[in-house]
Amino acid sequence: MAVALPAAAETLADAIALAYESNPTLQAQRATQRALDENYVQARAGWRPTLSAGVQDTYTQTRVPGAQGFVDTNGDGVVDTLASTSYSERYVGNAFFSLNQPIYTGGRVAAAVTAAEADILTGRENLRRLESQILGQVVQAYVDVRRDQEAVHIRQEDVGVLQRQLDESKARFDVGEITRTDVAQSQARLAAAVSSLQSAQAQLAISRGNYAAVVGQNPGELAPEPSLAGLLPVDVDKAFDIAEDNNAQIRAARYTEQASRARLAGARAERMPQVSVAATYGFSGLGRSVDTDTWAQNITARASVSVPLFNGGLTTSRIRQQVERNNADRISIEGARRTVLQTLTQAWNQLLAARANISSTDEQVRAAMIASEGTRQEQQVGLRTTLDVLNAEQELRAAQLSQIGARHDEYVSAAGVISAMGRLEARNLTPMAPRYDPKTNFNKLRVTWGWAPWEEPIGLVDSVLVGKTKELPLEPPANAAPLPQPEPGKSRTK
Repeated sequence: MAVALPAAAETLADAIALAYESNPTLQAQRATQRALDENYVQARAGWRPTLSAGVQDTYTQTRVPGAQGFVDTNGDGVVDTLASTSYSERYVGNAFFSLNQPIYTGGRVAAAVTAAEADILTGRENLRRLESQILGQVVQAYVDVRRDQEAVHIRQEDVGVLQRQLDESKARFDVGEITRTDVAQSQARLAAAVSSLQSAQAQLAISRGNYAAVVGQNPGELAPEPSLAGLLPVDVDKAFDIAEDNNAQIRAARYTEQASRARLAGARAERMPQVSVAATYGFSGLGRSVDTDTWAQNITARASVSVPLFNGGLTTSRIRQQVERNNADRISIEGARRTVLQTLTQAWNQLLAARANISSTDEQVRAAMIASEGTRQEQQVGLRTTLDVLNAEQELRAAQLSQIGARHDEYVSAAGVISAMGRLEARNLTPMAPRYDPKTNFNKLRVTWGWAPWEEPIGLVDSVLVGKTKELPLEPPANAAPLPQPEPGKSRTK
């Protein structure tokens, strides 16, 4: 039903805000991130006390079969009693409360907490990356619809001009100025123009469907694309520097390496001793007795230290395994950097080519308009044929279509450069719109059910041999501003 509603997003900023709020792929990733936040709580539970209670009631019945036959009970030599089976039963009940508090885990829990934090930061970068992809799809869909709307308008104008040309050719044929060949040429060009118009209308319908799929509703009369100049760097070297610090793929690879480094520390912590304290309070007695004074009370307190000595080489194997996994993650950082370098280089050169094409197509359209008008005037004085007029008109339409295609490609390439730099985000494009902050949910979980005030000092002691997760800075561009409207006749990315 949302797709069938009239469009409300008349500008690119509106489309971005709507997709940012309602896109199902983006919403699902946010839910996945909130689920990932729970790993932090689960890891910190290793520093918290555990309390358990139990009640048990045991019934025991014992039957001991006696000797077969009769028994002489008084020793007078006369059998006077039949041997019987001995029988007994017993009810025993007990209840207890047990408390256990870790004091030092050798860094095991600290490593798990650090790894969970790094995983959460990796998830946030994956969310940023998906957001950039979705907004790139919005930009693509928006300019596709705009391009196809202009293409349909050009095709419609072409059909109208060729229809008038056909009517004029028929009138001139009737008075004997031209031949039937000229009329047939006009008819053929008109039929081809009608076919091209139908194809353009079909392409527009496809682009509108793509827009509805990513934004959430059908497009209406879309406003011109705003300038992206505020987010573009002055040169490609500056773009590389920005991508090094802001690209989500590179940042995610770095956080992944931090997580595997923490898991390596956790594997090494398996060699360290563990210290804990525990207490148990319980009752035990006859299960059927209602007199609690007959029940025994048990109070037990203990402090334990356990030191692993030998486990068949399991710990050593796990350490070697985590070392290699950390090596792989560290190497993956360079792989991510090279992938981003390739993507950014491609997008930057596509942008330069599109800008050059805009200048060329602008000049092509200007010259084609002069040629079309001149050819038509020359035909009226007999210097040009009908075919010359048709060819000039065809070249003009082709130039106009090339012009809107070049402008479309320029805008998409500019968005690709911004995306590769890691700045194609809602906070940079529509900073005034409500923004989803994944830190909000995480901050709620730092002090939640199960939190104990003494877990912080225990965590500090446990973290002595384990490094902390380092959150990388992420700053928005200094000149970021809401998407403005472009000036007529100006490039939309320069």
